[in-house]
Amino acid sequence: QVQLVESGGGLVQPGGSLRLSCAASGFIFSIYAMTWYRQAPGKERELVASITSAGGSTNYADSVKGRFTISRDNAKNTVYLQMNSLKPEDTAVYYCSLRGLHWGQGTQVTVSS
Repeated sequence: QVQLVESGGGLVQPGGSLRLSCAASGFIFSIYAMTWYRQAPGKERELVASITSAGGSTNYADSVKGRFTISRDNAKNTVYLQMNSLKPEDTAVYYCSLRGLHWGQGTQVTVSS
C-alpha cells in the first residue's frame, strides 16, 4: 500500500518559483532514494532529480541544474522539489517515484506569461 501524493503545482510566470511536495506512506521512507520525474504533453517522461535515503547525495538533469533543488525530511516522510527561475519548457506534470515502481498521480506545473 505504497502511497505517494504530490502537491504544490500551479501556474507561474517565467522566472517565478514553486515548491513541490511529495508525501509518502506505506513503506520505510528513510531507507529509500526518491526521484522526481516530469512529463510534458507529447513528450517522454524525463528524470528531473533524485536524492539518496539520508539526503547526502543528489543528482539533476542538466536542464534543471542550478535552478532546482531536491531535498527530503525523513521525519515527515516528505520529499521536496524547489523550482526557481522557471522557464516555459519546465511546463509538465511532475511525479515523485519510489524505485521507479511506485508513482504518485502528479501535480501540474505551468510556466506561462
